[in-house]
Amino acid sequence: MPPSTVPYAIVVEDDPIIMMDTTYILEDAGFRVRESFDGDEAILLLAEHWESTVLLFSDVDMPGTINGFALARYVAEQWPSIEIVLASGHISPEAGDMPEKATFIIKPFNHRTVHEHLNQILSDERKPEPLKKAAS
Repeated sequence: MPPSTVPYAIVVEDDPIIMMDTTYILEDAGFRVRESFDGDEAILLLAEHWESTVLLFSDVDMPGTINGFALARYVAEQWPSIEIVLASGHISPEAGDMPEKATFIIKPFNHRTVHEHLNQILSDERKPEPLKKAAS
């Protein structure tokens, strides 16, 4: 697959170790990854790169003026084509926290959990090749 057609994911995570791990998992699935350490920076990245972005993978609790739930609601409204995965190890979503299209993964997560989740939420035409091959 030519690099220009490889989809992007944006990872929003304030913990550098979890950021590194999540980036590795998504790169292994075939995504190119842009990283952001808070929701404010993620919005700036999305405003510039939304057309090439297929996935937002965000922590819930992070610094800045916007948490993961608010970020997910904003992204769902502004860029409805972007799939949204939120993750937390200590905050569970309640009714109305997330937009309907967003999904939630409990931390700690692993490679297999993330890949299985992505295979469920992404349509085949939006999946990177390695993720498609792993699912078959």
